[in-house]
Amino acid sequence: MTITRPIARAAVLDGYATFTLPDGTATRLIAEDDSDIRRTVIQRAQQLAAELGHDIELVTTGTLGSTHLLIGTEGSVSQLKIEDTIESIEEPSPLHRAADTLRQSPILDTVPASRQRTRTTPEPPGPRVAAGPTQHADASTQPDPPQPEAPQSEAPQRRRPSFIVTETAPPVEANGWRRALGMKPTPHEEQMAAAQRIVSSHWPEIKRISVVNGKGGVGKTTTVACLAATFARFGGGGVLAWDNNPTRGTLGWRTEAAAHNATIQDMLEHSDRLLEPGMPLSTIAGYVHHQTEDRYDVLRSNPEMLAIRQQIANAEFDRLVEVTNRSYRLVVFDSGNDESAERWLRMVDHSHQLVIPTSAAPESAESATLLLEALEQRSEYSAWLAQNAVIVVIDGERNARTQTIAAEFRDAGYRTEVVPFDPELKSGPLRFGRLGKMTQEAWIRVAAEAARVF
Repeated sequence: MTITRPIARAAVLDGYATFTLPDGTATRLIAEDDSDIRRTVIQRAQQLAAELGHDIELVTTGTLGSTHLLIGTEGSVSQLKIEDTIESIEEPSPLHRAADTLRQSPILDTVPASRQRTRTTPEPPGPRVAAGPTQHADASTQPDPPQPEAPQSEAPQRRRPSFIVTETAPPVEANGWRRALGMKPTPHEEQMAAAQRIVSSHWPEIKRISVVNGKGGVGKTTTVACLAATFARFGGGGVLAWDNNPTRGTLGWRTEAAAHNATIQDMLEHSDRLLEPGMPLSTIAGYVHHQTEDRYDVLRSNPEMLAIRQQIANAEFDRLVEVTNRSYRLVVFDSGNDESAERWLRMVDHSHQLVIPTSAAPESAESATLLLEALEQRSEYSAWLAQNAVIVVIDGERNARTQTIAAEFRDAGYRTEVVPFDPELKSGPLRFGRLGKMTQEAWIRVAAEAARVF
């Protein structure tokens, strides 16, 4: 049986909310101090339920998400669907306990227990060895005055207190309304927080990722741009997306252009100047194209130039690596399709990780498998790269084969991630902020898997 209850509504923005009573009267709520506005809304709804002496429903909408809650007269809070009925609850749920804590708190900005840091005291250091008297070569030096004898009783052993708390990682908190209710993070939220920590890491040496697949149209350029954006957004700058494609590389077409038209050929031509000891590191900005939203740089190829005029030998590739080493901590290569090209093989030799994208088409997946087999036979290092490669199955057309192909790669022992369908990936400029939440989370997982070997 469906129960009719008074309904209060709240249109919530970042720092305030419009709270509408069941009779249509609206009031404005503002979060005090650093409190979450959602806590303020819930407390007002609890007050209203107590005033009416009747359970009420609270429906919220706005920039901080939507939810439908049941607020009890005693201050309990639980989630509702429109068709839900009232049922007896023998023991309070986490939602009820969180709401009770909010109701009993005398101030709005009380720090929830989940956000309190635990202070730990490290073990005391080992005993210090007293230094002996300094020996002087000059015999005329006056000896040190005699020291009083120490008492025979041993000094009490004291443990040095520590007043500094070292935090290796911020605590994981729930999102949205669940955070406002003081609830614990879900396993998914904990998983994403762990992935973000990996992606945000900095390493003591330069790292390079090659995005490879011998078949065209499988999402290599998309993967390069999204990986570079993920590492740069969460880990800070110093990330370069390098178009190593001699045949119509399109990374420059799908990313933001700077005020110049410089390409990889220009950087190679001026590499001696860029490597001069006194040359400012910022000079490289005249040869790369900065992505203002996603905070990484792009080293473009020239899609209008014939491949025969863009050939790069091993020594020239090494020279470019030397130039980029001065300014970047992470390089992501867009590889092109010619696996026999000298610059393609040299790129693999300079890489620390391979990411292999494929569409849900059998031909694309087979091309990825053939490449992995060829690399395992090329050299010991190439075999190590192939064995630790990350497979990315990109669902470009809501293909039913996507999960099947991903499962087959996992069964073969490869670390595999699926990127869901997202129209923003199909064409036009690639911007991480325009992707859907599920797509963003998928690229974070891909980047985390790629960085695990670092």
